[in-house]
Amino acid sequence: MSVLWTSDEIAAATGGTASGAFEVTGVTFDSREVQPGDLFVAMPGTVHDGHRFVEGAFAAGAAGAIVAQAVSGPHVLVDDTFAALQALGRASRERSRAIIIGVTGSVGKTSTKEALYAALDRNRPGRVHRSVKSYNNHTGVPLSLARMPRNAEFAVLEMGMNNAGEIAALVRQVRPHVALITAIAPAHIENLGSEEAIADAKAEIFEGLEAQGVAIIPNDTPQRDRLVKAARRHAERIITFGSGDADVHAVHAVSAESGGSLISAALLERELTFTISQRGEHWVSNALAVLAAVEAIGADVALAGLALADLGGLKGRGERHVVRIDGGELLLIDESYNANPASMAAAIALLGQAPVGNQGRRIAVLGDMLELGPAGAELHRGLAAPLKDANIDLVFCSGPLMRSLWEALPSNRRGGYAETAAELEAAALEAVHNGDVVMVKGSLGSKMGPIVKALERKFPKAAALEQTHAHDPEK
Repeated sequence: MSVLWTSDEIAAATGGTASGAFEVTGVTFDSREVQPGDLFVAMPGTVHDGHRFVEGAFAAGAAGAIVAQAVSGPHVLVDDTFAALQALGRASRERSRAIIIGVTGSVGKTSTKEALYAALDRNRPGRVHRSVKSYNNHTGVPLSLARMPRNAEFAVLEMGMNNAGEIAALVRQVRPHVALITAIAPAHIENLGSEEAIADAKAEIFEGLEAQGVAIIPNDTPQRDRLVKAARRHAERIITFGSGDADVHAVHAVSAESGGSLISAALLERELTFTISQRGEHWVSNALAVLAAVEAIGADVALAGLALADLGGLKGRGERHVVRIDGGELLLIDESYNANPASMAAAIALLGQAPVGNQGRRIAVLGDMLELGPAGAELHRGLAAPLKDANIDLVFCSGPLMRSLWEALPSNRRGGYAETAAELEAAALEAVHNGDVVMVKGSLGSKMGPIVKALERKFPKAAALEQTHAHDPEK
């Protein structure tokens, strides 16, 4: 692998002192992720101080470390390791010639970031960088910047927030050429109070746009005009995507035989017919956002369309597995990574479209949607209507907020309720049988992921669906 940073460059960027000459090929602050050649940043923590793991990082092959106290291995000594990580991220952004695309939104930002990465990587293989997992906060963004290769031509960086002002701080580091907002929905409304305030917080991404920057805005939100007004203060160009009079819109979209969608889209300068492998109307919107960004930076939209057709399942965001059970099969849909009212409704609609086997049922295993504030109980109760419309046969609920939904369900749809996902797990596993389709979804903090893993352990002959061209966001 090529050299990412030398010790001299790290010292110059951070104002630290190098113990000696060394070179690194990667950066991490998680000792469990250390690969040979990495730079380990010993971050301060509320529970564990990263300095406790420096020795283990060197044992795993770290080529150097950023530390605030002297250690025996190769290192750069600084006053504050978090400030040093931020400085390294700024230095990486300063030296980079890449076209930077910043992505945020209430829903779909990680999925759109992954799809955009795949579309650009099809254009310039091996020359595209992106933030992995959901490294989109005050530590994840500088880490993602610090990891950006010297020769990157494009970079796609995700930014998230829980409160006003957080995107503004992140975008000052990212300084994107293109700023994309996927959607506005009542996620984090507990902290922000209203969808208007959420839109304003997301619109902070425009504040960091480089000169002649482009703002890409969802057309299908009541907050569109508010976003456009905010973008006009910072963007040279504004592009809307979605339906109706959007600059980039679907002329028509129909279900494809593969389970995704066949779309004919009107872009800025041409029309394109393509397929997407992902299911659901929300993925049509994601795809239009991707194509708007690709066309805005002058990359090949036809190649982007091919990448969207090949995009595999994203872990915890709709990934599908066939599980062998009782001499037959069960379809498991893993939506366990996150949830809010908009994404929950979309996932329920998709579950309702999934074909079931003989005597099979559609089963939803749902955990709390978090950070919804005083409206939380009402928003959970409101899921009863989408579940009815989608003809979901059985619903399992976990968490204090999901009790509102549980109480609103007719008795014939009640599968089971528990205060925690761990307590619900046994009942959910016992209920499923041959021919069923089971979807597991909830906010990350509701800990629904272990239920997915438990299903896979109990029925171990699992095979991921449609993974021939899988694109793994964790790699």
